Amino acid sequence: MTSAASPGRSPGRLIGSGRAADVYELDAHRVLRRYRDPFDVGAEAAVMMHLRAAGYPVPEVFDAEGSDLVLARLHGSDMLADLTRKPWMAARHGRTLARLHDQLHEIEAPPQLHRPFGDGDRVLHLDLHPGNVMLTADGPVVIDWSNAAAGPPGADVAIAALIMRVSEVDALPLPVRTVAGIVRSRLVRRFETSASADIGPYLADAARLRIGDRNTRPAEADRLRRLIDDHRGRPSADRL
Repeated sequence: MTSAASPGRSPGRLIGSGRAADVYELDAHRVLRRYRDPFDVGAEAAVMMHLRAAGYPVPEVFDAEGSDLVLARLHGSDMLADLTRKPWMAARHGRTLARLHDQLHEIEAPPQLHRPFGDGDRVLHLDLHPGNVMLTADGPVVIDWSNAAAGPPGADVAIAALIMRVSEVDALPLPVRTVAGIVRSRLVRRFETSASADIGPYLADAARLRIGDRNTRPAEADRLRRLIDDHRGRPSADRL
């Protein structure tokens, strides 16, 4: 594939930024997702095309080269932004997130995906939290497949639950910060009880994998270590 923009040059207006990549406007129908650090997007593009062919809601991929992905432009807001405006939607969004996990884990992983948890042959996102779900007029769409892997569904659900429990959310407005703890607890509780997979056997390994992620902040890693310590000695069926 050939990138629609030369590396190092801005192709258009910056319309979004995450911890690892920036998103630029190309035109009314396409965006460029560009990683800030060197990153080969070939595997990410391949898994997205695999999932799209299986009917899973991911953006269409037009081009991929180096650190650049050209994707279909999605119109709407992400689930996290929607929660900041409508915190009373926490339980509903938790159910939606669980459904997206369950649908994903019905899909067999292509052979080239790595297996950080050893066993298992389902596609795992390993970062499927509200910030990576776009709410569009056609329904929710899952973005950012840079961590995609193969493995057991419970590991993916465990990673998502841990991310939602420990992640720092930047620039929350004051009214949301005031009730953030309640909203977060309601979201995670509904997500965990609605998802089909059992997370208990995977919590410690999921936390260790997340600690090693380059986008995990030091304070988040500390919280994950405490969660590992708290989880020791509990029955495997217990949830954090």
